[in-house]
Amino acid sequence: MHLTIGAVGKLKAGPDRDLYQRYAKRVTPAGKALGLGPLACIEISESRKGSAKERRFEEGGTLLAKIPDVSTLVALDEKGDAHTSEQFARLLGKQRDAGTSNLCFIIGGPDGLGEAIGEKAARIISLSTLTLPHGLARVVLVEQVYRAVTILAGHPYHRS
Repeated sequence: MHLTIGAVGKLKAGPDRDLYQRYAKRVTPAGKALGLGPLACIEISESRKGSAKERRFEEGGTLLAKIPDVSTLVALDEKGDAHTSEQFARLLGKQRDAGTSNLCFIIGGPDGLGEAIGEKAARIISLSTLTLPHGLARVVLVEQVYRAVTILAGHPYHRS
């Protein structure tokens, strides 16, 4: 099962991008034997429209246009369902076992997710009840994807 992160906003050079790349580079080799990966990232620029509603609409449409049609979407939102790392790993495993070809996690921009994303998402999950900047949310997400892969592989990275 391919894994994709679709995000509004582009990571600039610096600590967020370095941490993202650190974990992203680990996902594909660690997940290969499990049928998880490769991991891809789709970044789009933030909208410059006048209102928050227009920005969410444009960003949602742009992301959906860039994501493969066969994707199962998981939207990230602070109001979504909370998961432990083990539950998140089970979610990935269940999607893979159900024959999902591409699981795509969507991170919205500063104004949140567009309605089109929410309507198309198979589920909405929360990384935290706190609002996270998009760069940090992406780092937390990719680390949790890597952690999920190691949990499914029985690797000792996750110690609980």
